[in-house]
Amino acid sequence: MDWQTRVDALWASLESTDPGDFVDRMTLLASERPEGDAIAAFELAAAQDSTGHPDLAVPLYRAALSAGLSGERRRRAVIQLSSSLRNLGELDEALALIEPEADRESSSLDDAVRATHALALSSLGRDREGLALVLEALAPHLPRYQRSMGNYARALVSPSDPD
Repeated sequence: MDWQTRVDALWASLESTDPGDFVDRMTLLASERPEGDAIAAFELAAAQDSTGHPDLAVPLYRAALSAGLSGERRRRAVIQLSSSLRNLGELDEALALIEPEADRESSSLDDAVRATHALALSSLGRDREGLALVLEALAPHLPRYQRSMGNYARALVSPSDPD
């Protein structure tokens, strides 16, 4: 079985695996990759994060990004790193990391970027801006009222809004 298939199988077992055992097994899988491998660092970061250790995940996400992580994993790393930083109270850094991601090439993770951005804004006390992002992300998925919800979202952050 190839490495990625084994990683995918381990992720599929997350809910039924002891968190410590899960991280140990991911560590073992990561050790099969070359030293400094971006993908191994990302998978290990995600394992730490998913088992309640954002403090251990943050340096691993940073290492993965510094090592040239690319594609969907790079975007996932940015989302997850921003979320972990927010959870650790590093709010300004979380926001600075996630904000530019909205301007990158669109992908299936666009709504996750917006949701993470909204959470960072809310944690900074900027709830209206966060709500506007959530409404903008939700509007295209609605069977009706897409235009209205988009307009409401823009009105939440409009300079002419009295609030």
